[in-house]
Amino acid sequence: MTLFRKLFFVGVFSVAVPVYAQTDTLRLSRQECVAIALNESQTLKVADMEIKKADYSKKEVLANLFPAIDFTGAYQRAIELQSMNMSMGGMSQTIKMGTDNNWNLGFSASMPLINASLWKSIGLSDTQILQSLESARASRLDLVNNVNKAYYALLLAIDSRKVIRQNYDLAKLNAEIYERQYKAGTASEYDMLRSQVQVTNVEPELLQADIAVRQCQLQLAVLMGIETRATLMPTVGLSDMQQEMYGYYLGDNRSLSDNTSLRSLDINRKLAQQNVTLQKMAWVPTLAATFNINWNAMSNDNPIKNQHFNPYSNVGLALQIPIFHGGAKYQKLRQAQVQVKQLDLQRETLVNSLNMQVDLALDNINRQVNQISSSEEGMKSAEKAREIMQKSFEIGAATYLNLRDSEMALTSAQLSYYQAIYNYLVSTSELDTLLGREEALGIQNN
Repeated sequence: MTLFRKLFFVGVFSVAVPVYAQTDTLRLSRQECVAIALNESQTLKVADMEIKKADYSKKEVLANLFPAIDFTGAYQRAIELQSMNMSMGGMSQTIKMGTDNNWNLGFSASMPLINASLWKSIGLSDTQILQSLESARASRLDLVNNVNKAYYALLLAIDSRKVIRQNYDLAKLNAEIYERQYKAGTASEYDMLRSQVQVTNVEPELLQADIAVRQCQLQLAVLMGIETRATLMPTVGLSDMQQEMYGYYLGDNRSLSDNTSLRSLDINRKLAQQNVTLQKMAWVPTLAATFNINWNAMSNDNPIKNQHFNPYSNVGLALQIPIFHGGAKYQKLRQAQVQVKQLDLQRETLVNSLNMQVDLALDNINRQVNQISSSEEGMKSAEKAREIMQKSFEIGAATYLNLRDSEMALTSAQLSYYQAIYNYLVSTSELDTLLGREEALGIQNN
């Protein structure tokens, strides 16, 4: 089944008939799980929306470079006109001033010609877009790392269930042998009952193993952003992954340049440095062009009829020179400079911490490789010892206790072997995430 068909299956699965959904099994490789998660994850969709928000924010800043045009309209109705008394020829006369109706309509436009702060804000918006992009990249890295670990956990749960199932089958086989021997009179009832008890003791472990597998399947489905009604199954086992693990190579390429935390901190420092420049631009004079065109009309009685609008217009320049603001601009500048120094110190601490984490991760990986080799040898020895003890038990040359000890030793060796492979795979995924190695994690850059 191609990846396209599997993605199509995921898309239509939610509308499938529930009766059949219970039995559907979707077999996926780790790479296919990663691809589906990157395509369906709601977390990544939210991160992509943050990028769009940052882009719209930049366009908002760019819009301030264009002329701003506004229309205004005002109407005023006089209730009582202002009056003035004048003495003329010894007689007092009252004169009313103004009109009953006053209309004022007009357009105003302004455009910045020199505005250094606005120009610098555009560069600040570009850096904010980079910040959103890096945040989305960090979300992708975390998601893929979690999908990888969930996939490996599913492999471990399935292989562990196989080991417990094998132990259960052996316990049942031994119980059947004891039952036959008891009926033949060659074994005691106590030995038969003890072997049957061993079977019932393993049954809860088998049930817990089934629950663990289902939990891992649900966790993986949730991380992939798909319906949880399907039964997700891997295409490989942990022993198959062992063949690929020796292909993991880091070499001398332990650069932290792609670490998402470090890159985010560098972007924040760039923003802080741009903020310093922006605060300095607050002392630069601004110049804007203005234009106004208005119409006014004045009349008495009816406010609608017989209105005569008379136009008037003007154009001008508005110059603003900052002189003194109580030192507020200077204090803002000092705050921005302190923030840059803080980020420099934080970066130094972060680099030291990341280098330590890389050293520890590499040390753990090397130890886990040795652990896998020793666990594999121990498992082979335990398997051989169990076979010898099984044959000895069947011919009566070994006790049931000896046989059960060999079976428990084999079970423990197998579980340790699979656990060692799981630990190695998780450690490599964590290290790739730490170093930001998108290609190693299976993230395809468009």
